[in-house]
Amino acid sequence: MRYRPACAYIDLNALQHNLRVIKSKAPEAKILAVVKANGYGHGINRVVRHLSQADGFGVASLDEAMVLRQQGFLHRILLLEGLFSEAELPLVAQNRLDIVVHSLYQLEWLLDFHCDCKLNVWIKIDSGMHRLGFSKEEFPQVLEQLEAVSDRYRLFTISHFSCADEDTLEAQEFTHKQLETFYDLTDPLSYPKSIANSAGIIYYPQSHFDWVRPGIMLYGAGADPQDNLQLKPVMRLESKLQALRWVKAGEPVGYGNCWTASRKSLIGVVAIGYGDGYPRHARNGTPVLINNRRVPLVGRVSMDMITVDLTDIEGEFNIGDTAVLWGDEQLSVDEVAEYSGTIGYELLCGITKRVTKIER
Repeated sequence: MRYRPACAYIDLNALQHNLRVIKSKAPEAKILAVVKANGYGHGINRVVRHLSQADGFGVASLDEAMVLRQQGFLHRILLLEGLFSEAELPLVAQNRLDIVVHSLYQLEWLLDFHCDCKLNVWIKIDSGMHRLGFSKEEFPQVLEQLEAVSDRYRLFTISHFSCADEDTLEAQEFTHKQLETFYDLTDPLSYPKSIANSAGIIYYPQSHFDWVRPGIMLYGAGADPQDNLQLKPVMRLESKLQALRWVKAGEPVGYGNCWTASRKSLIGVVAIGYGDGYPRHARNGTPVLINNRRVPLVGRVSMDMITVDLTDIEGEFNIGDTAVLWGDEQLSVDEVAEYSGTIGYELLCGITKRVTKIER
């Protein structure tokens, strides 16, 4: 039985719709749906069941991959960060997993490992993000070593954009430089190529190549509304009003007295807080929907509650009225993230276990 009213509705039709949008944007490429971090907070088993039309799945680590294999999913599964231990290789081979190789120590593990099957190996190139991957100077030698035992591997090439989602001239120039680096190294090769994340899919069609790797856009977030992609939010976070009270002008509300009423104000208390994953750093004015009307958050977010100012909204409010925190046409997770000084990814991934997830 569910007692606490905070819940996240997961719209699986919206998830499938977003996959169709991605297919329309990159019709010639195969789709590796990124489902790491528990499906961006939506539930990895849940989202994978409804992404069967994808060509494969991207996860962060072997434990995530094993969850999918144990549930019977037979799709291609790519370990996007490769191996954390040499001891993982037998399980990789046994479960027919694809692996990224991004460092020389991983390459040594791979070359020392022998099995009866061909492994799918994605050579990661550092095209400018300087996080993981072989430099353009290292790449030819790495490629040569793997090609020398080509009977043991099927090779792919992969890289990652660092700022393809930013619209400044500097960011665009850097993204083009990354794309040029990746293209120069891989164009002479016949191996499948992948560099496009969600932003690459949307803004850089020349980056689609053989495989695209949508993440945040699968879940209906991360895209500028002006792009008119018609992505649909998959998660709708809701709770309910649990208290109503009038405060006088000059009275503070919440921890730290960080908001003070400038007039007589009707304050609503909503049963959600940072213990549920709502961002503690959401500032005064962050929008919340109560009965489909936007109202501002006031006062500091606490572990279990937030407070909102209902003074300017006409009509009656009642205990138990629905509050939408994000995931509505009027209020996206990206807008809440902007008010909170973060990104939608963090908010979606940060929903805690005490929030009930309900499929619809």
